[in-house]
Amino acid sequence: MSKQHHYELTVQWTGNTGTGTSGYRQFERSHTISAAQKSDLLASSDPAFRGDPTRYNPEDLLVASLASCHMLWYLHLCAEAGVTVVEYSDTATGIMEETAAGGGRFREVTLHPLVKVLSDSMLEKALALHEAAHALCFIANSVNFPVHHHPVVQPLTTHQA
Repeated sequence: MSKQHHYELTVQWTGNTGTGTSGYRQFERSHTISAAQKSDLLASSDPAFRGDPTRYNPEDLLVASLASCHMLWYLHLCAEAGVTVVEYSDTATGIMEETAAGGGRFREVTLHPLVKVLSDSMLEKALALHEAAHALCFIANSVNFPVHHHPVVQPLTTHQA
């Protein structure tokens, strides 16, 4: 029997400006995402859909979930393999397409991890572990579009001759 993990959160619309959804332009898309013992996330829709540009939108959160899941698996695998990661950042990008009917879907997400490892001797293994992290990522295995990754792995210090 496989293990199951359950998640629960609350999404509360906070965008009623007094007349509810009496018209498309009469309400804000603002909402709060909350879960027990966690900080609230202030969210909205993408600005292209009348959202607040200062808040995270569902599309941001999907891309962030993919990048975060990959990173966490990668760090786990590096620790197990004896690869000491000292810095990790990722500038992840996503492409979503709208359909003529008004809906849409993500076409792809690309992760761009920039990783620094403790020594030159770890570079090859550190680069290879991105494939394993991608294969294990729960979120990447749950989406119906490609998730690419283009990692760069560097030693903590560059040795010059």
